[in-house]
Amino acid sequence: MAATISNDEVQQKNECEEEAETKKTVLITGVTRGIGRALALELAKHGHLIIGCGRDKTNLDSLQLQLSNASPQNHLLFIADVKSDDSIRQMAHTVRDKLGSLDIIVNNAGVNTANLKFWEVPGEMFDNVIDINIKGAANVLRHFIPLMLPRNQGIIVNISSLYGRSVGPLASAYCASKWAIEGLSKSIAKKLPNGITIVALDPGIINTDMAVAYFGDLASQYQSPQEWALKATSMILNITTADNGATLIVPDPGDLPNLDTEKRPEVSNN
Repeated sequence: MAATISNDEVQQKNECEEEAETKKTVLITGVTRGIGRALALELAKHGHLIIGCGRDKTNLDSLQLQLSNASPQNHLLFIADVKSDDSIRQMAHTVRDKLGSLDIIVNNAGVNTANLKFWEVPGEMFDNVIDINIKGAANVLRHFIPLMLPRNQGIIVNISSLYGRSVGPLASAYCASKWAIEGLSKSIAKKLPNGITIVALDPGIINTDMAVAYFGDLASQYQSPQEWALKATSMILNITTADNGATLIVPDPGDLPNLDTEKRPEVSNN
């Protein structure tokens, strides 16, 4: 005798199946701190599988524990430097072997220099910003876009900045890198298959270590990474092919303050 199933049970089963189908595999670089970490945790709470990379093993280990507590997914975290093409290639090979493909890329790893006039910035400090913010993003795209091509499906988010369209007088290297991210995103968009979308995403001003280093005490007036991640998660998950090549701005980005800046140390979002 066949068991009967109530209408409520059928509805619950359909909702569970629909929810399972919407779970995404998301790569986030610079995942150990700041908005990268907050975004990873928020996405994990919604059941999405996180692939993350960063350079700080201690922070990666603590994030792994937090992600495991947030959801039962087998999240993958890597000690990897986006500046290294070989490191990112090896990571992509591991992801391909374990998961086959991914749904979303968030190129978040980034650094700023100390607050200096351009001619005061040492060459190695300028190079580090360019190597991480631009070349690092390019390395990730070079090796992970091919994982999206077989299914002709995916969302790519390159984290930009208010300084990707405006300028900070003591952030010349950072501004150059984020203007480059805007152009890189729009150029790549021209040749992506119709099912894959790339955008530059301006996160607005968030109270992170990087913001504190640049804005000083004014950073505390802005939203926390956790508050930002609540909005960014919904926005990223709802990007469509109609957005391809666009620059998007997370709601309530905040206004840039007038700064009388002092020299502060280099900080990282990696």
